[in-house]
Amino acid sequence: MEIYLIIVVVLFVLAISDLVVGVSNDAVNFLNSAVGSKVAPRHIILIVASAGVFIGAAFSGGLMEVARKGIFNPEQFYLPEIMTIFLAVMLTDVILLDLYNTFALPTSTTVSIVFELLGASVMVSILKIVEASEGINELIRYINTSKALAIISGILISVAVAFTVGALIQFIVRLVFTFDFEKRIKRYGAIWGGISLSFITFFILVKGAKGSTFIDPQTADWIKSNSEIILLYNFLFWTVIFQLLTWFTKVNILKPVVLVGTFALALAFAANDLVNFIGVPLAGFSTYLIGLNSANPLTELMDELRDPVHTAGYFLIISGVVMVITLWKSKKAQSVTKTEVNLGRQFEGFERFESSMLSRILVRMNIALMESTKKVVPQPIQKFIAKRFDNSMLSAQRTSKDQPSFDLIRASVNLMVSSILISFATSLKLPLSTTYVTFMVAMGTSLSDKAWGRESAVYRVNGVLTVIGGWFFTAFMAFTVSAVFALVIYYGQLPAIFVLIAVAGFFVYKTHIVHKDRSASEEESEKEIEVLTDVKIKSVKESVKHAANSLLSVSTVFEDSLEGLFETDRKKLKKAKKASKKIEKNINTITSSILSIVKTTDDEIREGHRYGKIVTSMDEISNRLQSIAKKNFDHVDNNHKPLHIEQIDELRQLAKALSDEVKSVSKMIEKLDFESKDFQEANLKFEKIHSKLDKNQVSRIKKGHISTRNSILYLGILSDTNSLSINVKELVHALKETIHK
Repeated sequence: MEIYLIIVVVLFVLAISDLVVGVSNDAVNFLNSAVGSKVAPRHIILIVASAGVFIGAAFSGGLMEVARKGIFNPEQFYLPEIMTIFLAVMLTDVILLDLYNTFALPTSTTVSIVFELLGASVMVSILKIVEASEGINELIRYINTSKALAIISGILISVAVAFTVGALIQFIVRLVFTFDFEKRIKRYGAIWGGISLSFITFFILVKGAKGSTFIDPQTADWIKSNSEIILLYNFLFWTVIFQLLTWFTKVNILKPVVLVGTFALALAFAANDLVNFIGVPLAGFSTYLIGLNSANPLTELMDELRDPVHTAGYFLIISGVVMVITLWKSKKAQSVTKTEVNLGRQFEGFERFESSMLSRILVRMNIALMESTKKVVPQPIQKFIAKRFDNSMLSAQRTSKDQPSFDLIRASVNLMVSSILISFATSLKLPLSTTYVTFMVAMGTSLSDKAWGRESAVYRVNGVLTVIGGWFFTAFMAFTVSAVFALVIYYGQLPAIFVLIAVAGFFVYKTHIVHKDRSASEEESEKEIEVLTDVKIKSVKESVKHAANSLLSVSTVFEDSLEGLFETDRKKLKKAKKASKKIEKNINTITSSILSIVKTTDDEIREGHRYGKIVTSMDEISNRLQSIAKKNFDHVDNNHKPLHIEQIDELRQLAKALSDEVKSVSKMIEKLDFESKDFQEANLKFEKIHSKLDKNQVSRIKKGHISTRNSILYLGILSDTNSLSINVKELVHALKETIHK
């Protein structure tokens, strides 16, 4: 039994890791609305959420049924087989959730654990069937297939229903309160607060307290059968409280609604999703104890796993402490939350996701649908709706760094609708995931609030599609990887276990490095787009200074791309191509900043400034660099012949000349001194070299020394490099006129 004691120890170590990665991913479910609306300072939000998480974990009944008998039938398996399943599941769960955290994508920990259990148990069942020479139809004896089908249907139901209901409720609420809601909140906000908090507190009773130690089965049944009365009294109580607060205090009644909603979702998460993280290790521990008390532990079927066992309180308290610490310390939890908040952000800004063909099609379809609707809806109604959804009063706040991503009205709708849907699904025993519901409600309310404008819609829609696609990918990967791990452990035994642990540890370490680099890159881009609040000319100067770093990067990437071409190094070329895309993003953020400053600058200051030329020159510099990087990559990727030695030498001269030119411009911008002669000399030198190389290539073409493909590439590089230099020169002239006007 020594090997199984080692496995139990490994399972508990993995349980701590799983709590960390699991909470990092699930925290977005209850933090999104509070963080996005900035209802309170971050530490206050985390204190409220931590209280919900700890109370939910500590008072959870700890019924870890899904890990013991929910997916497979334990009476069909022996102790070694059960341990193989559990170990494969935990290793997969840590790796999979950490992968999603690294790329800041929310997913369902319930779906991951269910399909990991399914994958590992199916693999072990197939191995048993093969060894016993039975038919594959015997698989139904080992597996509870209905559970998996219920989860898949839950995904589809969650996506459609939550998005639709969230969008509809937000439309109605916004129609009532508008974006300028402060005065209206004083008039009839108490009613909205009463409705919201009555559903949220009911949600605490129905979902958060389900299976908890402080509510016995009789009380739970009474709550279920008296739902309408509870909701009515709740509504009356909270409405009166909020009306009194409105009359006699200056408290914004939406703030307690959002904070209580955050507490409620955190409580429900800890009480119900704890099984996803510690259920399997505890089931493994129970299996080990059953084996110790058995005369023949290795040959006895695990029937006893069907018996309900309440988890010891110290396990729950330790789990609660680990989850709370993770909530405060995890950088990945912040990244996942930021993804959801940014997808629902009311304003334009840094867009993490690119557009895709599917997102463009969906946006075009929506635009066509709205145009068709306008033809049917009478003009007076259209004008009324447009007036109620007018958010022009928010424009002045958009340049503020501390501006919330969305307001408290939307935050309260997010929490209320999520509470209603999850409570309703729980009462009907429908398999809805809290992750799917909270995410899709947030996206639905964003759509109704017109947060996805024409300028950002394709990026936001693609972000939503990426997250939804990731949910299905979670199920596929969880099943496949856990099945493979189970196969390896089944035949490899202890050596295979240590190898897989080492693989998991190395994977987590590498993803930590990747996440750190990604976060640094995104933070850099976000800092660029934070528009300076000063509307004086020095704001333009500050934005322009950021361009100096981007120009230096242009020179570096240009040289790296050429070296990759000379060495036919596909890896280096791919890296340069990726770097050129990053420069494009940086330049886009700088130009966005400049254009935002133009919006807020007085007309007399703006007159005579060549903002348009600055923007187009920088944009063209980015385009030419990307063109060069793509041409070079495609040439090597298509296995064409390398350039001749003399061509390589010539292009190195050109790269050096461009580098000198860009460095001189960068210094000019940093010092805001546009009278320097260094740039003029560098520019003349570049033009001479470019003219010489152009003549040399024409001479080679006439002599027939090179192929057509070679000529196209070489002349293309010369043309793009010349355009790049011309736009650098035009940028200098535009900056000179703008800064000194």
